Order: sequence, then C-alpha cells, then structure tokens
Amino acid sequence: MRVLRSTITTAGILSVLGAFSLFSGPTAQAEGTFDAQQTVALPTELREYHNINPAIKMAAAYGDRSKGSHGSFGQFPPNFETPAHIHSGAYHGVVIKGVMTNPFKGEANPPSLAPGSYWYVPAGSEHTTACISDVPCEFYFYADSAFDFTPVE
Repeated sequence: MRVLRSTITTAGILSVLGAFSLFSGPTAQAEGTFDAQQTVALPTELREYHNINPAIKMAAAYGDRSKGSHGSFGQFPPNFETPAHIHSGAYHGVVIKGVMTNPFKGEANPPSLAPGSYWYVPAGSEHTTACISDVPCEFYFYADSAFDFTPVE
C-alpha cells in the first residue's frame, strides 16, 4: 500500500477501511476471531469499548490485539497526550473524529491530523499520540502484530 499524503474524505476513509477487511457483511465477528470467508459489518452502536487505562478506550473491529493481527477503534479524551512510548510492531492509523497529532521522538511541530488523516508508526519508533482538539478523538488502527505499549523514560 502506498503512503497516503493528503487528507481524504469520509467516503475515502470508508474505502480505505473496507480494503482492510473492516466491513464486509451482515454481522460482527467475535473479538479474537477472524474468518476471511465470513462477511462482517460492525455498526458504530455495536462497538464494545474497554478502558485500557483511565483515559484510553479501545474496541475490536477484528482479531485480538493482544495476540496478533488486528483492527481496533480507539478513543482519547479531549486535549490528551500519551507519554512517550514505543511499540514492538508497526501500526497504521486513521483519524475518525477530533484532531490528533503523533509527534516522533520530541518532534516540535508535528502535523495536525483532522478526520480522514492517516499516520504510520514503524516498530520501535519513539512517539506520543495526542488528541489536540476540544472534543474527544476517535481513530481506527490496524497492525499485523499484537499491540503493546512500552513507556520511554
């Protein structure tokens, strides 16, 4: 997949997400399972968010983020930034709501990421992820490996 270099429309987001097997039919699959032969549709109201800490919530779209390949939705509160951290696997993200930023290793002026914006974090890259808007942020991310979070001191 080529790197997206511009903001895309909501229709574009749905096309991109569809390409990653987010939506493909009438029912949601159970967290931790994925059958490429089974159709899936996950309406917003059926997402089951779980707090992974007091500020961050995540909901599965497909796969099990603790074990391997997955697609997940995330929510950050307004004006929230994670501590500097790394992940052992790479991931891709798309902003759905709010304005986010993803400063890499102390980057002073990272770009603002409005809805439809895309970002990518290579494995082992020190960064923070932030919701810089006065409204909560929502995003979708996917990875080929399990999700982890290792703070950088």
